[in-house]
Amino acid sequence: MNRLVATALTLVLAASACGSDSKQAAEVAPSSLTLVAYDSFSLKPDSFDAFTKSTGIAVKIVTAGDAGTMLSKAALSAGNPEGDVMWGIDNTLLARAQQAQVFSPYKSSELAALSPTAAALVSGNLVTPVDEGDVCVNYDIAWFEQKNLDPPATLDDLLKPEYKDLLVVENPAASSTGLAFMLATIAHAGDSAWQQYWTSLRGNGVKVVDSWDLAYYEQFSGSTGKGDRPLVVSYGTSPPAEVIFADPRPDRATTGVVDATCFHQVEFAGVLRGTKYPTAAGTLIDYLVSKSFQELLPLTLFVYPARTDAVLPAEFNDFAVRPADPLVVSPSDIETKSKDWIATWTNLVVR
Repeated sequence: MNRLVATALTLVLAASACGSDSKQAAEVAPSSLTLVAYDSFSLKPDSFDAFTKSTGIAVKIVTAGDAGTMLSKAALSAGNPEGDVMWGIDNTLLARAQQAQVFSPYKSSELAALSPTAAALVSGNLVTPVDEGDVCVNYDIAWFEQKNLDPPATLDDLLKPEYKDLLVVENPAASSTGLAFMLATIAHAGDSAWQQYWTSLRGNGVKVVDSWDLAYYEQFSGSTGKGDRPLVVSYGTSPPAEVIFADPRPDRATTGVVDATCFHQVEFAGVLRGTKYPTAAGTLIDYLVSKSFQELLPLTLFVYPARTDAVLPAEFNDFAVRPADPLVVSPSDIETKSKDWIATWTNLVVR
């Protein structure tokens, strides 16, 4: 972000004003924009100082729960949003966001620098990819060593009696992490057999909670160690977080990743439909995918940048797990089947 961007923003706003008819109010550059994000969005306010310095526009952060909860709130206020830009809708929720008409299309000037496979998930420039990662089963290394038990190596291993009552997962109806894991089991077992997989998993004592925070920090025996379950659905990038935030800092990660369980996740940012400042909001999208901002993401949100030329920190190279062949479900199948899949899952597992 630099003076050229600020000048471009001013010129675009001016052109918008000149081109508008009497029924359309000209867009005036705002004093601030509101970025709506999920609760675990942990970038510091000074991460936006360069944007503010260049444009004169401050950025306010409003958190709205887990990504699934955030989308539900945004759907209820679609067209009259509580903010201007939303960060964190992923490929498991994108179809739902599109159906709810949460976003207005915007083509970022930085699009060519972003992962082409991530960008290909979006039609009509509805949203812009901002980061990537993988939802995977994590395990508490010390717990398994103390029990002299090998951690599970596959999704099918989770059904074995030695892993009974050890796994906590998130509810796919409320959590994007839980939805990603449910989709991983569908990709693994197939559309005709995943129901039996979950029936068996329920019989093996799986525990369901509504959010990643509850699962990881309250039920999982690793990390802060509050829970009694040594298996949790989390991320392939959770191990470097455990290393970085530990005091004293360990030589190895305290949590491991079952890479055969990983489901690939892409997160997006988009201009919220109904914002009074769509042009300024688009400029904020460009800043979110700028190289300097993207390089903040690994050690703050513990995700991989969507930008292909962003440099990764050493901790990611040393401790993160990025599977070569993660489980995937096509966006078209997610769009047409996810509602029925979630209803079926709820009947099988919760009721």
